[in-house]
This record gives sequence, C-alpha cells and structure tokens, in this order.
Amino acid sequence: MNAGLQGWGLWIALAGATIGTYICRAIGVLLAKRINQESEIFRYLSAVTYAMVAALVVRMVLMPIGLLSTVPVWIRLLICALSIGVMVSKPTHRLVPALLTGTLLMLAYGLIR
Repeated sequence: MNAGLQGWGLWIALAGATIGTYICRAIGVLLAKRINQESEIFRYLSAVTYAMVAALVVRMVLMPIGLLSTVPVWIRLLICALSIGVMVSKPTHRLVPALLTGTLLMLAYGLIR
C-alpha cells in the first residue's frame, strides 16, 4: 500500500469518528427535553458516571503511570486528603479551591524535590 492511500485511510477514519460523535451529540440534544432527570434510569446513569470517575481517580493515585509514579504513594495520598479536606470544609463553591489545592501541592512537591 502506498503512502497516499494510507493517508486517505486516516482522513476517512477521522471523518467517520467525527460524524459518529456529532450524530450522538445531536441525538442527545434532541432527546434532552424528553428526559426526566428524576427517573430511575437517569439516577442510575449518574451513579455509574460518578463511580467511573472515582475509579479512575483512585487508579491514578494508587497506580499511576508516567511522571506521577515517581511521587511516593504517601505524598499522593496526603495531597488527596488535604484536597478532600478543602472540599468538605464547605461543599458549595469548593470544587475549584480543592482542585487548586491538589495541583499547587503537587507542583510544590515537584519544585522542592
């Protein structure tokens, strides 16, 4: 296969992925008015979404890859605990300060180390 055909294959794959993504988004927009946010299925999907995010965060903290794996696990857990402490100190309007706390503490560790 020559390079020209291979390049076209990548563009076709990109176009297919783009079309698929936007079709799913368009269907979501069309159905958004019909979805009852208090329904059991919606609550179930929300719970699954939160569980997936929590699992990914735990995996990233306990089994990181790349540069984060050079940080000792006790430092990662301490920074998570401090960030959670900021979050629960006043749950409303504390997401950004909690994220900023974790980011700045990890940055400070990297600069001190």
